[in-house]
Amino acid sequence: MFGYVMPCKMELKIRDYEKFKAYYCGLCLSLKNNFGNVSRFALNYDMTFLGVLLDSLDKNKNSYINSGCIAHPIGKRLKIVDNKAIDYAAFCNTSLMYFKLLDDYEDNNSLHSKLLSLTIKKFVKTSDINLKPLIDYMENKLNELYTLEKSLESFSIDEISDKFADLTGFIISYYYKEEEFKDDLYNLGYSLGRWIYIIDAYDDLEEDMRKKKFNAINKAFNEGNLPYEEFVSLIRERVELNLILSADSCLRALDNLPLAKNEELLYNILQLGLMEKMERIKIRSEEKNEKSL
Repeated sequence: MFGYVMPCKMELKIRDYEKFKAYYCGLCLSLKNNFGNVSRFALNYDMTFLGVLLDSLDKNKNSYINSGCIAHPIGKRLKIVDNKAIDYAAFCNTSLMYFKLLDDYEDNNSLHSKLLSLTIKKFVKTSDINLKPLIDYMENKLNELYTLEKSLESFSIDEISDKFADLTGFIISYYYKEEEFKDDLYNLGYSLGRWIYIIDAYDDLEEDMRKKKFNAINKAFNEGNLPYEEFVSLIRERVELNLILSADSCLRALDNLPLAKNEELLYNILQLGLMEKMERIKIRSEEKNEKSL
């Protein structure tokens, strides 16, 4: 469900592109240093955006190192280090990975998922009183989401996406829970979480229907049990309108935040990057539909 929130590279200035990569590599390094190499498997762009956004509200200048990277052995990579926002994003990244592994084990009895979860459990089951409310909220909200996904009850796309949207809003705003702009952060996170949940279902729709797996869009809209080709043509505009409205809400919330840096990068991601990702998925779904015909 992660990896959709990224810049529109073609419209990004070189300095901002290099900066985004430095956040991404900084997050990877933080995962390794704080939670071990296993946690790096869950590294994604969405959590990089979390680090960028939260750090953009901090007036302190960033520290960088230029060092080698196991994923890119030729040359060195610029990385942001000693950054609390990135460390927070790394903790959230690892925690979400842990709960996803537990759900995979419950669903598929996957020994691989169980073993991986055990390697990072000690980091997630923290005694830090500042992080425990965050972990508890994650666990409870994800349990609610997974329970609803596995239920036989009917629901609207608003009802099912609300679980993940609320969790995303909580994660993003919790870091600045004492600040007056925390509500704007929550609103941005809520809208972004809704966008991520819906676009993930949209992206996986054809495969999920073919494999008869749960898909929120199929469950919420396909009352007539239509085949993919007919169904996707029927609901495409409705789904895309939902995505556009959620992305617009993200921008309106961003307008209210007292950004201290990275303004152009953030607006590129939320104004252009989300739309570019949506357009790519739309084109891919249309190509699949044409081939099936």
